[in-house]
This record gives sequence, C-alpha cells and structure tokens, in this order.
Amino acid sequence: MARKSSIEHSLHVERIVRRQKARRLALKAIVMSKTINPAERFQAQLKLSALPRNGAPSRMRSRCLLTGRSRGVYRKFKLSRLMFREMASAGLLPGIRKASW
Repeated sequence: MARKSSIEHSLHVERIVRRQKARRLALKAIVMSKTINPAERFQAQLKLSALPRNGAPSRMRSRCLLTGRSRGVYRKFKLSRLMFREMASAGLLPGIRKASW
C-alpha cells in the first residue's frame, strides 16, 4: 500500500489539473498560434507560466484504485499488475481469463 500522503498528493494534482484545464488550453492555443502578434503571444506565455506547475497534465501520476501503487498500472482497468492478476484469477474481472497454450 502506498503512503497516504502520496495518494493525497496525486488526488490534489488531479483536482488542480481539472480546474486549470480550460484556461491552460486557451493560453496554449494563443501561444502556439502564428497569426496572433508576438506581444500578445508573449503575454499569454507569461500568464501560462504563472499558472501552478501542478496544473500540467504531465505531472499527474496513474495509481491503482485499490492499493495506490504507482508503478505497473494498467490504464484500461486502473489497477496495478498485482491487483489485476489477483482479481482476474478470482474471476472478478469480466471477460478476462488466463491465457494458456
């Protein structure tokens, strides 16, 4: 089980990302646009850099819903490889079965 503080930090970052998403996308569109004059683009870049760093989607970390483990997490199931294997073996994941040949 992951530390409680790590799990809380991940949740905090997710909340910030959700809250800042629209503003960040709008500013990035202005910065990347070649039709807008350079002064406005520079102002947009300054506003973008003033936003919280934890608002960037790249700062989010995928974690297992059950254990909070941050490594070996399957995106589709939001479970770590350990919990995935355990639940699949117990038949708790519909449509998943062990491959054997």
